[in-house]
Amino acid sequence: MFDFNEHTHKRLNLLTGEWILVSPHRTKRPWNGKTEDAAADKMPEYDPNCYLCPGNTRAGGVVNPKYEDTFLFVNDYSALIPGIPKGDINEENLLIARSEEGICKVICFSPRHDLTLARMSPEKIVRVIDLWIEQYKELGGDPNINYVQIFENRGAIMGCSNPHPHGQIWSSQTVPDLPAKETEKQTEYKEKNGRCLLCDYLALELKKKERIVLENDGFAVLVPFWAVWPYEIMILPKRHMGSIDEMTEKEKKDLAEIMKAAGIRYDNLFKTNFPYSMGIHQKPTDGKNHDEWHFHFHYLPPLLRSATVKKFMVGYELLAMPQRDITAEQAAAKLREQPPVHYLES
Repeated sequence: MFDFNEHTHKRLNLLTGEWILVSPHRTKRPWNGKTEDAAADKMPEYDPNCYLCPGNTRAGGVVNPKYEDTFLFVNDYSALIPGIPKGDINEENLLIARSEEGICKVICFSPRHDLTLARMSPEKIVRVIDLWIEQYKELGGDPNINYVQIFENRGAIMGCSNPHPHGQIWSSQTVPDLPAKETEKQTEYKEKNGRCLLCDYLALELKKKERIVLENDGFAVLVPFWAVWPYEIMILPKRHMGSIDEMTEKEKKDLAEIMKAAGIRYDNLFKTNFPYSMGIHQKPTDGKNHDEWHFHFHYLPPLLRSATVKKFMVGYELLAMPQRDITAEQAAAKLREQPPVHYLES
């Protein structure tokens, strides 16, 4: 009898239409074996050499205000810039390019250099959420902006250039590839079934409880059935909402609390400031209704066995398709068993 906890199989990502190869027999107990703890990151509350700390000078000579809450500014090294000349290239349908404009911003979550979202209070995290909502509405209201991508790179191995707690907001003229795929798949499901894809998926996950890590009144944290990264999670609202600006004040508080709780579980897993890339996927701002969309968070972390043993995409994964050994069910169980108090504060 086939058992996906024992036998090699493929799982379908409902949001992208892509498959992932799962080989559970290769690593039955992936958290056993050598597990080195990284030295605890001891950082000051203020770093005079940090270009994100209050009152310090950024690139180009801009001085940060002595902010006491969140702080937002246009990225000094923006990947997307507004007002560029429009143009395109097409040589025999083989060399194809077109101009792309946008706006990139940086958001400092806290004036303290030594904090992360996992160690901030829910009240302070709500302020971050409020700023995300404000920027989603402001940037999305620009007729030249059709998608707003909010994200955070945490940790040097995820390309984060500064440990000060911060995230980014890149808004673009066109919808990027992954949100475009998610739009397509959610639309297909809605047209075929008359219901929301992620509402149905979350209802099934809450019923089975196999991959649920945490939940509260408004949100659930789960390891998706099709997860690629070892301890990948999603945060989904229990109520159908297409974008973050639809949340009530209670739901914003619920989100802040569950983001903090998920961050604590991550850090406690290997006793380290757990690295990840996190981003919000939500409906495009192209003026269409998009009632098929159900907003959600993706957390994509690279750590596999310990604070120093990482999972990389190599070989077969780069040339054929994604593959993982630890199953989504094993990962969820390991995250569930982590204590709710941060290891640096226990």
